[in-house]
Amino acid sequence: MNVLETHTRRVRDSGRKLLVPYVTGGLAGDWTDYLHAAADAGADVLEVGLPFSDPMLDGPAIQRASDAALARGATIDSILTDVSRLSLPVPVVAMTYANLVFRRGAEWFCAALRDAGFSGLIVPDVPVDEADELLAAATGLDLVLLVSPATTRERRREIAGRSGGYVYAVSLMGTTGARAALPASAGELARSVKAVTDLPVLLGFGVSSPATARAAVVEADGVIVGSTLMQQVLDGSSPGDVGVSLTGMRAALDGLDA
Repeated sequence: MNVLETHTRRVRDSGRKLLVPYVTGGLAGDWTDYLHAAADAGADVLEVGLPFSDPMLDGPAIQRASDAALARGATIDSILTDVSRLSLPVPVVAMTYANLVFRRGAEWFCAALRDAGFSGLIVPDVPVDEADELLAAATGLDLVLLVSPATTRERRREIAGRSGGYVYAVSLMGTTGARAALPASAGELARSVKAVTDLPVLLGFGVSSPATARAAVVEADGVIVGSTLMQQVLDGSSPGDVGVSLTGMRAALDGLDA
């Protein structure tokens, strides 16, 4: 197994629920400080978004974060350079779109991620039946695949069988964004995917508070948190402020009062 999957399995098997915050690369001059703050707050894996001008799966907060990063001049190369200079205690996963992956070729892209210290990759607009080239190029990286409430049972099994690191369960049909509560489909989806794989199954889309994080892990092995954090950064929150929010989620996942 690769680094990411070894780590996520070990955390899951220890009885700990996984906390995976998302940060848009290049969003601010001190953007890597948010990664350090997240790790200090108890994150188990860190997702770094490589900004794209048309992020079709992302809601308003992450779209605005991507726009802000691009306006600052952030590029794949600059973000990977920033990450390569870090010493983080947990694995880092890149999240981006196919256009950026294949612009210079999947082999170049995956090699650049490995060289920068990434352990995984998420490309939500590459479906499992078109992922052969990317899977072949991603040697040493775990390619994390997504399932949604609309994914058929047979396809869920196929996706889980080809995913690495963890399976990303999308709680609802729609885009990313903070929500007051998770739909019933979230727990049902996590439960159905866990029935066909031994990989950790993490829920994303709508996890925005300690309460929603705790609700998610009734069935899931952990949560992915992005939009609510990026909205905080856009509103001027410091790395310390974001760390406080994640500390509350970490406490909720651990069954403690924040």
